[in-house]
Amino acid sequence: MPFTPITAEQRFVLDHVVRVRELAATERFAAASDDVIDAVLEGVGAFAAGEWAPLLRAGDTVGARWTPEGVRMPDGYAEAYHDYVDGGWGTIGVPEAHGGQGLPFAIQTAVLDTLGTANMAFALCPTLTVGAIEALAHHGSAEQQRLYLPHLATGAWTGTMNLTEPQAGSDVGALRTTATPLGDGTWRIKGTKIFISFGDHDMAENIVHLVLARTPDAPVGTKGISLFLVPKFRLDEDGRPGAANDVRVVSIEHKMGLHASPTCVLSFGDHDDCVGELIGPEHGGMRAMFTMMNNARLNVGLQGVQAAEAATQAAVAYALERVQSARAGGTSRDAVRIVEHPDVRRMLMRMKAQTQAARALVYYAAGQVDRAGSGDARARGRLELVTPLAKAHGTDLGNEVASLGIQVHGGMGYIEETGAAQFFRDVRITSIYEGTNGIQAADLVGRKLALGREASGGGVFAELIADMRDEAQDARLIALIDACEATGQALADASTDDRLAASYPFLTMVSVATCGWLMERQGRAATDDAPFMRMKRACVRFYLEQIVPEALGLVAAAQAPADVLYAVEAELFAE
Repeated sequence: MPFTPITAEQRFVLDHVVRVRELAATERFAAASDDVIDAVLEGVGAFAAGEWAPLLRAGDTVGARWTPEGVRMPDGYAEAYHDYVDGGWGTIGVPEAHGGQGLPFAIQTAVLDTLGTANMAFALCPTLTVGAIEALAHHGSAEQQRLYLPHLATGAWTGTMNLTEPQAGSDVGALRTTATPLGDGTWRIKGTKIFISFGDHDMAENIVHLVLARTPDAPVGTKGISLFLVPKFRLDEDGRPGAANDVRVVSIEHKMGLHASPTCVLSFGDHDDCVGELIGPEHGGMRAMFTMMNNARLNVGLQGVQAAEAATQAAVAYALERVQSARAGGTSRDAVRIVEHPDVRRMLMRMKAQTQAARALVYYAAGQVDRAGSGDARARGRLELVTPLAKAHGTDLGNEVASLGIQVHGGMGYIEETGAAQFFRDVRITSIYEGTNGIQAADLVGRKLALGREASGGGVFAELIADMRDEAQDARLIALIDACEATGQALADASTDDRLAASYPFLTMVSVATCGWLMERQGRAATDDAPFMRMKRACVRFYLEQIVPEALGLVAAAQAPADVLYAVEAELFAE
């Protein structure tokens, strides 16, 4: 499939959505000069095009393989991953104190965007490592940071997060994995975890598992959960990987997509010889894990952007070369490229506009990560609010755009050899893992709407509404912002059932309003007549004229009570 680095688009979004020059003006991110940012974007684009994109097809058709000795990746993956490590691409957003380059998280987001557009399944490996770095940087001991972070920063060692168990999916508090003290500050870990992305592979020297477990006599539920660092190989006296740590790969899942990302069932302590270290205080596991999860949720939203971009590029390439039928509104009866037909144009324009909107939303959230990390309390609240939007809406749009990509290809899109179906199969999981999109919507109405209300009167939601209203110029966008405000006020006073029943359409309304705000801002900045700017203005116009009004149509659903959902007994759903 074709892959073209999206350097100009990324730079534009970083400038006008993230406002990266504001970050570069601070002491913390002084290294993020224009020339450094340009070099990073251009360099990773060339690297992704040359080494990761060519492996996309084999990753899907061959995939990762389970063996008794562990998971084996398809040919070429280990070499390409080593080149990623040698190129320093994993170090971009890691603080210099831990072996990184200390650039903004937003720049790291752009790097992962490029890598994932080239090969989404492959990019999931470093994406997870980013989350492990965050958890250790915030909650690990000084010794844990010294021993592990430099290797995680480069990617020489990779990281995983281990929450889910067979009997405990979204209900993390039901986990049964145990941690027993060994008397020397370490713990014996025993249990089974499922759905562990890149839980094993043959590309790195070590794999650092972050594992939720329950200590003896711990309180029930999430309050009794602790977080442990469990390496695949224990470290020797020199801090290098040594003896195996009794972590076994039971199997890998046979999945709809993401075949180059091994999703493992891991068994810890089959021989009672799995040793881990406590991260943070005992029973503080959820707080530490949420640091990793919130990071992961933004990066999953970014996966939606990656799939949307890849699907759009493939659909555009096909539409520009496929010749079929005369244009109905044209004067000639000669067959034309399908890009000339109005409905194909509609689909392509929607794909590009939705992809740009999703990118703007996720990059905006990444910019709030940087500002919050520098001590900006307002940005911290804004980040909490937009994280469920970025995760849920970003992945919803990834699914929509990938599906449209199949439609543009017509019947050929349903044939695996064209590759269009892979993007849809790969992205479908993103609306499920790291907290389903329904959970994100519940989080928005259950906690985020009330966030900061006592401290600032209106709270963080009111601040977002005010910021959007201050900039918005399009009448449709202003109407949607007003509708979000009114619906949010109504939901704040609604019963729990009514609030949750309305949560998903409300999340979509707020997401589209936020995207519309950021898209309109870009449209105002796209002032010259260069091809990129002309396309940008067209996408902004399409978004405001066609997508924003769709979100206004969700008001009735977002304000409807829950009683219709319970108008019949549960068994009648089988009728």
